[in-house]
Amino acid sequence: METKIAEIADGIFRLSTYVADIAPPAGFVFNQFLILDEEPLLFHSGPRRMFPLVRAAMAKIMPPESLRWITFGHIEADECGAMNDWLAVAPRAEVAHGRTACFVSLNDLADRPPRVLADGEVIDIGRAKRLRYLDTPHVPHGWEAGLFYEESTGTLLCGDLFTQLGNGPALTTGDIVGPAIAGEDMFHASSLHPSSAATVRRLAELKPSRLALMHGPSFAGDGAAALQALAEDYDRRVGNI
Repeated sequence: METKIAEIADGIFRLSTYVADIAPPAGFVFNQFLILDEEPLLFHSGPRRMFPLVRAAMAKIMPPESLRWITFGHIEADECGAMNDWLAVAPRAEVAHGRTACFVSLNDLADRPPRVLADGEVIDIGRAKRLRYLDTPHVPHGWEAGLFYEESTGTLLCGDLFTQLGNGPALTTGDIVGPAIAGEDMFHASSLHPSSAATVRRLAELKPSRLALMHGPSFAGDGAAALQALAEDYDRRVGNI
């Protein structure tokens, strides 16, 4: 395996590892996002077994020991499995997440106490980048789920939203909704409920110009339209329409 690097927005780097053995023949990608500023932030730690690959990729951009913030969408191995490995490498690093994730899991799982974020709270990581935390319970998975919006670049860090198969380009202007619908048909991974679509429409109100997918290509374009289309599919699946 190899972890590839691509800058998908100003100062936001996609660290992508393709695994051909998952859902062959298309395979599956695992992406982390490194956001550079005075206090660099990593969204998704990656699983523990990928840590050496991801660390080596990060070292091509910045010293891993300079990492300041570690966060992710929800508690799952590919999202936070290597969390404590990063904490060991970066002595100033802190995990940051919402109240539910911290109180239910991270206060125990993380080797250092996490920073607890309120819905809408901003982590200012330097002169340019500001990351707003958004509670998204059960979207796409557990009750502790939450996402981040980088305000200066209009980038929504989507976590498992729009999950799809294959190893496409780092950044696309093409369709990400159709492949995401096909991925949901295959994996049935989303914790769908009557308010799922409303949560996604709240994200659409941000009008992001970049969507950073954990499993799939990042998207440049009308992020609000893509999120609205995903919300419509969620409504269809739970019988709201």
